[in-house]
Amino acid sequence: MGALDGLPATVRDEANRMVLAEAHGVGQGKYDAWLKNHPEPERFQDYIDPYSGVVLKGVSVETQAWKDWEEARKNAHKSLDGMNAIQTRFDATGTNGLPEAYLLGFSAEGDGRAIVANGNPDTADHQAVYVPGTTSELGNIGGNIDRMTKVWHAANDEADGKSVSTITWLNYDAPDSVVKDAPFEHYAYDGAPALNRFLDGLDAAHTGDAEPHRTVIAHSYGSTLVGAAAQTGHLSADDLVFAGSPGVKVSGADELDVPKGHVWNEEADGDPVPDIGRWGHGGDGFIIPSDPEFGANEMTTDTEGHSGYWDERSGSPSQSLKNQALVVVGKGDDVALKPPPDPWAHVK
Repeated sequence: MGALDGLPATVRDEANRMVLAEAHGVGQGKYDAWLKNHPEPERFQDYIDPYSGVVLKGVSVETQAWKDWEEARKNAHKSLDGMNAIQTRFDATGTNGLPEAYLLGFSAEGDGRAIVANGNPDTADHQAVYVPGTTSELGNIGGNIDRMTKVWHAANDEADGKSVSTITWLNYDAPDSVVKDAPFEHYAYDGAPALNRFLDGLDAAHTGDAEPHRTVIAHSYGSTLVGAAAQTGHLSADDLVFAGSPGVKVSGADELDVPKGHVWNEEADGDPVPDIGRWGHGGDGFIIPSDPEFGANEMTTDTEGHSGYWDERSGSPSQSLKNQALVVVGKGDDVALKPPPDPWAHVK
């Protein structure tokens, strides 16, 4: 039941929490067995000066055997890390006004899957669904949950009393490696139907007085999946926000199944993914959302690198984060946009 799109969030949450509790018990048992069968080696050894060959008294370094063991131990604990992160979000309810969390999907098999909502999407006026990118899996879902917690706080501050639900949607097999896997498109096309079904399910389960305003936020390879979802099916969304996109398989915003003017893009300084990714996931002519000819609203960013789009500044949202929040609550007119490129820049 917890995996059925279209059921009420409360029903899915109750079912998935039971699955989570059972999976945590099984996972803890497997981890304990791993520890029993892999005793910890000596962690430290004396340091020998490589030039003199003399043992330096009082100086020690970690052994290679321990480093290898610790890496294997972390890998054995990875699934539990993700489950613990979900429980941490449950426990944070009520902290700084954070609403109830809903577990809308969960599986510990393979790399793991989880769908976690801040606030009940069935009654929310504004919904935001976040699709993460390469290397995303259950073991590191805590960081993606944190991103949508930040979006919830920022959007709630701008919502003028209306309700907001932000959802981390990790329900596809994301590429494991930037180099080995991310250049391939099948991860996007394989995951696209599940995203479309989930968005349709949000429509079916909503009980508010009016239709919700829904934004899909996608980071990195997640934006490629969103493009594939729009290209191959009906994308039930009002706005799209791309952050650090390597390309969305189409060449223009008008191909993305949302109203004209409702595709938004962020590319931060120092983010190498857009220009590298365009050669594998750009549209015709290797066009990506950051290119003027694509036709997206290019939002101002004040963050750097590929993972900073949800950074805060002394507890307040960065401009990159605030822009996303404004789109989520339907205040696109208030978004800070980058000035259009100067067509004469090349002759100055």
